[in-house]
Amino acid sequence: MIPVEHYVVLSAVLFTIGGIGFLWRRNVIVTLMSIEIMLNAVNLALVAFNRLPSHSANSVHTGQVFTFFIIAAEAAEVAVGLAIVLSLFRIRRTVRSDEADLLKN
Repeated sequence: MIPVEHYVVLSAVLFTIGGIGFLWRRNVIVTLMSIEIMLNAVNLALVAFNRLPSHSANSVHTGQVFTFFIIAAEAAEVAVGLAIVLSLFRIRRTVRSDEADLLKN
């Protein structure tokens, strides 16, 4: 049985990697992938904390339910993000986030 602390440490490492990728990279696709890594780190932490024994009978699957909704939000984010990336590529022939200011007009 793997302790919950190991899952939380892995989640923190994944979240840090995603945050660094989001802040340092200029490619929009890599930025979106970094956001996905960060959301999956949150999902891992929620499911890990759900494994802890609870004193309330109402919170049996709370972590899994929150994870389900986060995955649904991730799917919507991917669809919108891909549409933005395609629009940027059609206009500028690049996917660098520095050149995304033309989408304002």
